[in-house]
Amino acid sequence: MNPSRCSGAVSRREFLQVGSLALGGLALSDLLAARAAAGTSSADTSVIMLYLHGGPSQLETYDLKPQAPVEYRSVFHPIPTNVPGMEICELFPRQAAVADKFSLVRSLNHDIGIHSDGGIIVMTGKRPSVLDPTSQSKSEHPDFGSIASRVRGMGANAIPPYVGVPSQPNYTRPTYLGRHHAAFDAGDPSSANYAPLKTQISVGRDVSVLENRKTLLTEFDRLRKDLDQSGQLEAAGQFRERAFELLTSSTTATAFDLSKEDDRLRDRYGRNLWGQGCLLARRLAEAGAAVINLAINTPKNGPEFTNWDDHILNAMRPGHFGGYMQTRLPYMDHALATLIEDIFERGLDKRILVVVVGEFGRTPRLSHNAQGTGRDHWPQAYSALLSGGGLRMGQVVGATNSKAEFPTEKPFTPQDLLATVYQHLGIDTSRNFLDHSGRPIAILSDGRPIAELS
Repeated sequence: MNPSRCSGAVSRREFLQVGSLALGGLALSDLLAARAAAGTSSADTSVIMLYLHGGPSQLETYDLKPQAPVEYRSVFHPIPTNVPGMEICELFPRQAAVADKFSLVRSLNHDIGIHSDGGIIVMTGKRPSVLDPTSQSKSEHPDFGSIASRVRGMGANAIPPYVGVPSQPNYTRPTYLGRHHAAFDAGDPSSANYAPLKTQISVGRDVSVLENRKTLLTEFDRLRKDLDQSGQLEAAGQFRERAFELLTSSTTATAFDLSKEDDRLRDRYGRNLWGQGCLLARRLAEAGAAVINLAINTPKNGPEFTNWDDHILNAMRPGHFGGYMQTRLPYMDHALATLIEDIFERGLDKRILVVVVGEFGRTPRLSHNAQGTGRDHWPQAYSALLSGGGLRMGQVVGATNSKAEFPTEKPFTPQDLLATVYQHLGIDTSRNFLDHSGRPIAILSDGRPIAELS
């Protein structure tokens, strides 16, 4: 017997990538009914979120405060953009050249300075019932990608509605929507052995093996149908059929296949996780995915690249945090500016909304000790960038005080940002879903779309 062809137990990753889609407990009929009931759901719109895990400094990115006292001001200089009056970090020259194609919101704020819990409120719009200072929290409510998966369902092209690149944040879950509404983990598209989706699934288990598994599942369902009083198993079988379409769809495989892109464009994005991840996100959005959540955490291996949590000595980085940001920021500039250019050049700027945000900002006052210089957690003021989505571009919305400590004009919450995202996706935020105890929970209980962007 050839072990490479053995159809034995699947690995955890295969289960997450195949099983959670193919064995979802919620019926396809429910997915389609939800999509129809939403009424305003726009099946051709997508959101690409570049999530800056760790919390990037507003003072070293989009809100520099060059006139602030030295112990507060950015360690970098601001540069002008092609939008009069808008300045951003000197390490963002490519973004500066396309500033007319994005808008900045400088007045976001909340009150949770913990990575996981701050990320949960940013992703779900719901405050965790218990805060965990060790950052090990798991969301009690589904994030916006899982909501989009539930409402929008899988489109006609069999593209996963919610994709994480390389994976979704580990503190968000689909919770009461069902595991099959978790993000489909795409992996690292910049890795040397990265292959199109169909090839990944077929390694050691070709389509005929999937056919065999499908047959076994069908037989198993037949044995269980006598116990089915609600018709849900039959509907779940229909959902499996659709999931099987995904696993064997040439359209899906093509969407994940970056080799279909011109090498010059791939080089333009950058041959690293952030660059190739942004390119993959554009391809998936173009193919019909509703939400692509790209973890802009580290573009390459090495402590100098690792996340945005720029405390003194974090991730074993001694010295001044500015040196590490000086290494990291050009990668972000390269990938993000190319993504924005590419979307506009292709005429996708009405369909695709790009959102760049972290869970919070950093302390305005610099921290110093014998080991180095850094900034700590600061949810009271942080920035976000939005591009496309048919929104008004080339503007700065909101402002903070002279030290970037708190908003002084047009303060906005994570719920307001999410309401803007949901509006683009055509999702009614007043809609309820039942939690595990049967209580109706609204998608958002507060928050309004940012009117200045409309």
